[in-house]
Amino acid sequence: MATAIVYTKTTCPHCTQVKTYLNAKGVTYEERNIEQSDAFAQQVWDMGLRAVPVTVIGDAKIVGMNKLQLEKALNA
Repeated sequence: MATAIVYTKTTCPHCTQVKTYLNAKGVTYEERNIEQSDAFAQQVWDMGLRAVPVTVIGDAKIVGMNKLQLEKALNA
């Protein structure tokens, strides 16, 4: 089964949706809250992104709650 990194913010509803979705699929993930770590926030910026959630699965970087892209990355 794939593993993932999910960059989040505390009050982000889409972040919660991504985590709920991954839990339902049995996907192990590491949550990196950008409000709790400047290093995590910098990692998002270094990817050229400015919003969360960002889900990293392998080489895929999925912004927002996008089931189609999440499925594609999980099945790659």
